[in-house]
Amino acid sequence: MTAALPEPVIYGPLTRTDLVRYAGASGDFNPLHHDHAFAAAAGLPDVMAHGMLSAGLLASALTRWFGPGAVRRYAVRFRSPVWPGDVLTARCLAMTPAGDGSIADLVLELTRADGEPVLSATASIVSRG
Repeated sequence: MTAALPEPVIYGPLTRTDLVRYAGASGDFNPLHHDHAFAAAAGLPDVMAHGMLSAGLLASALTRWFGPGAVRRYAVRFRSPVWPGDVLTARCLAMTPAGDGSIADLVLELTRADGEPVLSATASIVSRG
């Protein structure tokens, strides 16, 4: 398995429409994700993206890089809210062969344009070769 890291994938800028579309797809209509007045009353500066939308964007990059059949494990940690207007970059920070070399363990991150991590993750993939 090659040690070369894949090129970053950029998403966004995220729009309110993206959040509403995700709400419809996921069935999560919490007003924190689409109602500015509700979010402001809760002390937020604006509506925020669903955490699982961020996880899905990073997973989309993962499957783009290695193929959906290659992913064996994927675990995420939410680090910071995502807001409308954010431009997010998915990166594979490290890839380490594990076991007999047919599997690699990955360290992944989704960051804002200013470099602030919004999501960190680990994954295991099976070699395509």
